[in-house]
Amino acid sequence: MKRAALVTGAARGIGAAVARTFAGAGWEVWGLDLHEPGDGSPFRGFLTADVAEPEQVRRAVATLAEGPGRLDVLVNNAALQVALPLLETPPEVWDRVLAVNLRGALLCAQAAYPLLKAVRGAVVNMSSVHAAATSCSIAAYAVSKGGLAALTRTMALEFAADGIRANAVLPGAVDTEMLRDGLRRGHLDGADEEALLADLGARHPLGRIARPEEIARAVLFLADSEQSSFVTGHCLTVDGGALCRLSTE
Repeated sequence: MKRAALVTGAARGIGAAVARTFAGAGWEVWGLDLHEPGDGSPFRGFLTADVAEPEQVRRAVATLAEGPGRLDVLVNNAALQVALPLLETPPEVWDRVLAVNLRGALLCAQAAYPLLKAVRGAVVNMSSVHAAATSCSIAAYAVSKGGLAALTRTMALEFAADGIRANAVLPGAVDTEMLRDGLRRGHLDGADEEALLADLGARHPLGRIARPEEIARAVLFLADSEQSSFVTGHCLTVDGGALCRLSTE
């Protein structure tokens, strides 16, 4: 039987790249998102749910359990980014970002746990470099991703008794719709989107931003028990060296 993956936030961006990468490696991939996937999607099945809503998550995972009945990895990728200064962030916006980005990972892990336990599977959480260093006007997102890194460590400790590994990937700037939407939040000058992307890339030691597939390959490594069997509780930074450079340079 093929190994199976459940990827949240799978309709586009990094989530879609993760789905394609896993499918290309021979995995059976299930997607979960509020949005429908595009044409040519690689999914064995696609589940529509809001990861912040416990009953929707429970129903979605129950559908998976009744279908293939196997789950080797849960990739908690679903995320919401809102670009607002801290003092201008309404409580309801703050709550929604943390509900999707942080509570959603908890709810999905709780629902998927029996399936993961049965095969001594893995959880990969999509955190961010904003868990380690951040910018202005992105507080709710940064806090949620910092919390997700901490949640990963807790999962690693509490899930180890059942043979389940838990790790996180911390991407830097990745060419996705989310990044492009956030380019104008005020920390970069200029008006042309491609010029902004080029400028952002030039700020990295490697001289560019990442492609979604580069993040997906890191996720696959952490998911694959043959490649990373003794890795748990780890936060793997994939940022082109961005966090290596002192801000005072």
